[in-house]
Amino acid sequence: MSSIMLTKGFGTLIDRTLRKIKLKYLQTFKATGINITPEQWVLLDKLYQSNGISQNELANGTFKNAPTVSRIIDLLCKKGWTERSRCEHDRRSYNIFLTSEGKNIVEILMPKVAHLRKLGWKDISEEEYKVFVRIMNQIYENYEEEVIE
Repeated sequence: MSSIMLTKGFGTLIDRTLRKIKLKYLQTFKATGINITPEQWVLLDKLYQSNGISQNELANGTFKNAPTVSRIIDLLCKKGWTERSRCEHDRRSYNIFLTSEGKNIVEILMPKVAHLRKLGWKDISEEEYKVFVRIMNQIYENYEEEVIE
């Protein structure tokens, strides 16, 4: 690895890009008049795909920690977009469901989100996308492997 790669702040590039993406999502959501954050959207989107999953499955599927997911679900329940139901086989766990209002919110926002996703990948080829995904996964795995003391 070259010394230039070691001094270039790829973390800064990732952070800068993620901040821009979140800002665009917030602006888009605000323009629709729906009070939702990108973090809340991620959970609603996952539930739309897999309604009725446990909080742990929701956390794992969205790469968020359990306390964060619990806090977001509390907010989504207060908005009437989700509801908790005790798991039949484990009374300590809850399954999370979208309400009909929550499904409606997802269906309203989905075309906007699809547009944002398309905007993000504009002028990037399918091959470049595959390379990007491979690199991001490799960086993730690199940090999973080693513990620095």
